[in-house]
Amino acid sequence: MGIRSNLSRPLARFIANQESRWIEDPVEFQKKWLSKLVKTAIPTQFGADHRFAEVRTYDDFRQAVPIRDYEGLKPYIERIKKGEEHVLWPGRPLYFAKTSGTTSGTKYIPISGDSISNHIDSARNAILSYINQTGKSGFLDKGLIFLSGSPVLTETSGIKTGRLSGISNHHVPAYLRSNQLPSYETNCIEDWETKLEKIIDETLHQEMGLISGIPPWMQMYFDRIIQRTGRPIKDVFPDFSLLIYGGVNFEPYRARLFESIGKPVDSIETYPASEGFIAYQDSQEDEGLLLLLNTGIFFEFIPLDSYFSDNPQRLRLQEVETGKSYALVINNNAGLWGYSIGDTVKFVSTNPYRIVVSGRVKHFISAFGEHVIGDEVEKALKHAMERHPETVVTEFTVAPMVTPAEGLPYHEWLIDFARPPKDPEKFRDDLDAAMTRLNIYYDDLITGNILRKLVITPLRENAFVDYMRSEGKLGGQNKVPRLSNDRVIAEKLAQWKKTD
Repeated sequence: MGIRSNLSRPLARFIANQESRWIEDPVEFQKKWLSKLVKTAIPTQFGADHRFAEVRTYDDFRQAVPIRDYEGLKPYIERIKKGEEHVLWPGRPLYFAKTSGTTSGTKYIPISGDSISNHIDSARNAILSYINQTGKSGFLDKGLIFLSGSPVLTETSGIKTGRLSGISNHHVPAYLRSNQLPSYETNCIEDWETKLEKIIDETLHQEMGLISGIPPWMQMYFDRIIQRTGRPIKDVFPDFSLLIYGGVNFEPYRARLFESIGKPVDSIETYPASEGFIAYQDSQEDEGLLLLLNTGIFFEFIPLDSYFSDNPQRLRLQEVETGKSYALVINNNAGLWGYSIGDTVKFVSTNPYRIVVSGRVKHFISAFGEHVIGDEVEKALKHAMERHPETVVTEFTVAPMVTPAEGLPYHEWLIDFARPPKDPEKFRDDLDAAMTRLNIYYDDLITGNILRKLVITPLRENAFVDYMRSEGKLGGQNKVPRLSNDRVIAEKLAQWKKTD
């Protein structure tokens, strides 16, 4: 055992003891955070506009602060971008995390000197939690690959601005930098495919212990290595033992990723967002991710069926129920107030509070009132693949076909199969049957002959990579939505339909 792995164990125990305090009393810690956030922001422009000096209770806060998305908060952020201070949070942000929105264009998410620890410490604690639970720490003495965006930062009125992963790169602890890969110079390359080849050049002959990134880009990294060497990842990196991922649901990628690796390895799922590090997997046995309730965020939850109403229902932590989908709302120590980040979550446990990400608020299909969400299509595909174990899916998306040339409307599943099912019709039937079980509205539409069974459109190999390249979104944290309520993405993917 090396010095890093040896020193990590007592640190892991120390952090686990610290974390246990709020895990055992989560509601009280959330109450304290709401009070602290509001009091700190009283002297800000937002605090004055929303009467923070008069807020005493959660009900006061709920009445004073409406739910907003980025567009709703944008006027305040624009003032910060122009150089104003004390707008959403005292002083000025330390960073802007720059991210692309589907409806808002480029978004500038403030990260303050107070909130940066949420991002950095939470990522560290995810690894330390794993070490404390499993006793495994040897991977820290090997190479650590972080597939991320460029760390190059620009400035917006003196505020450093860049991708969240690039910002985080500047805060990697010094004791890990010596075995962190890729190099800073390679990480700065903007073109993903050029960058990927350089990453492989730098890592191919290293002793790698940990690989981290979002699943589709890790798969691309693995594919290119296998193409170069003709060997599975386990033979290229025999010491590789820990996979860290986030950004998308892992299940659709699991089979192919582990087939590429060629052996079982432990994994840690994380839930980082530009707005805050929300949760991480704290157990190798229990389902879900531990919701982080003591890192500067006060959470609210909106039942999904209430989200688009004029007066959506807002719940505190102690009011949620397991098994229900909620839109996630955060209030944090960077000045995001009543901020809907666009994700939906389900609680799988309330002791402790653990969640799974169930989809996106705006990524759904409801062309006929069915309101199919991401969690449902992913579960349906997983079920069909279990019934047809020879099948491996690389990537997929679903869109409605409202006005087909003939016959009833349907849901079109555009799928890149790494290995197609032996019986495509039976696979389609099993997939459709799973959807009818998971969504009663979809079942009613099928039964009532409003929709016909779903249609699977196989795509050529690497269709989604080619599509992302054509959109200038290859690499980084970009991903294709699982669901669209229109056919914009589906029509663009049509050029990569499989013809044989």
